[in-house]
Amino acid sequence: MQKVLITGGAGYLGSFLAGYLLEKGFNVTCLDNLSYKQRSLLHYASNPRFNFIYGDARNKELLVEILPEFDVIIPLAAIVGMPACDAKPLDAVSINYEAIVLINELRTSRQKLIYPTTNSGYGTKTGDVFCTEETPLEPISLYGRTKSDAERYLLAAAKSGKDVITLRLATVFGISPRMRTDLLVNDFVLKALRDGYVVIYEAHFKRNYIHIRDVARCFEHCIVNFDSMKNQIYNVGLEDANLSKMELAETIKKYVPKFAMIPMKIGEDPDKRNYIVSNKKIMATGFLPAVSLEDGIQELMRGYALLLKDDPYKNA
Repeated sequence: MQKVLITGGAGYLGSFLAGYLLEKGFNVTCLDNLSYKQRSLLHYASNPRFNFIYGDARNKELLVEILPEFDVIIPLAAIVGMPACDAKPLDAVSINYEAIVLINELRTSRQKLIYPTTNSGYGTKTGDVFCTEETPLEPISLYGRTKSDAERYLLAAAKSGKDVITLRLATVFGISPRMRTDLLVNDFVLKALRDGYVVIYEAHFKRNYIHIRDVARCFEHCIVNFDSMKNQIYNVGLEDANLSKMELAETIKKYVPKFAMIPMKIGEDPDKRNYIVSNKKIMATGFLPAVSLEDGIQELMRGYALLLKDDPYKNA
């Protein structure tokens, strides 16, 4: 079975993806500097097809040493989200963009690279017209710019024979070994259960959503179908989950009836993203999401029931 390298493999998406690919029979190596002291990969140690490398995805000497043995590279290491990138702008550029350039320069043309970017690059569209893969990117944050720049670089480099698939991921939700509660669905469900209410700024702003298991399934789909999908961009989200913040909260309220939604007309959310996305292109390749938004909400409720048992859960 193919050997897969996941940089940032101990993070929210990486720690889930590693387990999923191991279940499917892949050999998986995770590279991570454990900057949050997370232990999210510990339960994979008993699997002989799993390996962990402690290190930084920007370390050229380390990459020169380890890259040649892998068939597939999935570079997840990143400073994720607008607040985190604004807090560490130099790291955001060096990890989100420069490390991708380095990996691409060091890999060979035989190695498959599947790059996860973000549909936040669509920026502040109206929320009335579907964004497709041909829609011009207009990122409004350093996070969006670094990810969009890396995508453009990889697609340009593909003309020289280094093939790539880029996935513009919708806002991800769901339980992971390395949990994140700041992602919108995860955050709203937590607030519903812990606080009983949420204050919503720009309640009409829309986004698209995708469950973390479907993201992992999509990576597997890309590995298996790489030759027919390569050198293309694909939006990855739920076709029926282009929802405003208020619509998302109302969906959660179906399962938490006492959940109060407080839309604010004074003040603003610094994250101005507002768009709806078409996912028809990835669906045309044979990939269909399997986890609905409502399934994911119920999963989060079960997970938070454990995490909230004694103390309010904190994203640590």
